[in-house]
Amino acid sequence: MRFIAAPTPRVAEKNARYFRRYLADAARIARLADVIDARDVRLPDGYRLSVRRLQTLGMAFGMGPGFDQVHGLIEEAFSDSAETRLSDHFLMAIMAETGYDANPLYAVLQEVIYGQPGQACNWAAERVHQTFPAFQPDARPLLFTGEMIYPWMFDEISSLRPFRAAAAQLATRQDYPPLYDLTRLANNEVPVAAVIYHDDMYVDADLSLATAARVGNLQVWVTNEFEHDGLRQSTSVFRRLRQMLDERGGPLR
Repeated sequence: MRFIAAPTPRVAEKNARYFRRYLADAARIARLADVIDARDVRLPDGYRLSVRRLQTLGMAFGMGPGFDQVHGLIEEAFSDSAETRLSDHFLMAIMAETGYDANPLYAVLQEVIYGQPGQACNWAAERVHQTFPAFQPDARPLLFTGEMIYPWMFDEISSLRPFRAAAAQLATRQDYPPLYDLTRLANNEVPVAAVIYHDDMYVDADLSLATAARVGNLQVWVTNEFEHDGLRQSTSVFRRLRQMLDERGGPLR
């Protein structure tokens, strides 16, 4: 479960950075969670909004503009000055941002793509999550979770409900082929350039470095200039990788 457990401290650090940037949000998010917990708040699709679903907004923290996106939603959460009524805009945005209408298979396969022979994933993220009291829905300050997929999502999110039985079955599957051919990777002769984002919330840098060390003819660039979406945020990332290959006589022309 290391690939699941490893991101949790980084998610906590992203939360700390978020609340340092937006000092007033801790109290506002706590108020928001209290309102959601005390009432039967419904999203436009009729499904109930839970505090744990609200927490999944933290998936955005792994991207460059993630903090600002979440803050923008929190700022517009209430439609009255007493902060007792949630705005229609907020509810619509939460449904879209925490739903999987465009990519339900992402949620279904997010864990099982790492399946190893004889090892069931068995909802690894949920089991790890339960060992971190600070991330529980009743904790204050309320922390956002990361990229993890939890079994309750297949009950509480409309687009995932049809996949509930399949996801449960996949969680117990053990008959996986070997995920990697380590010998073949070690013998690779094709020049490869890779970037590892040091502060990546989704992909643990230490695990990435350990993986890179087992791939032959691989040159790694480690940087903390970007989040996981570095390729989207700056053309300089691809240029740097291209240059690394060109300097070694790589195949790109």
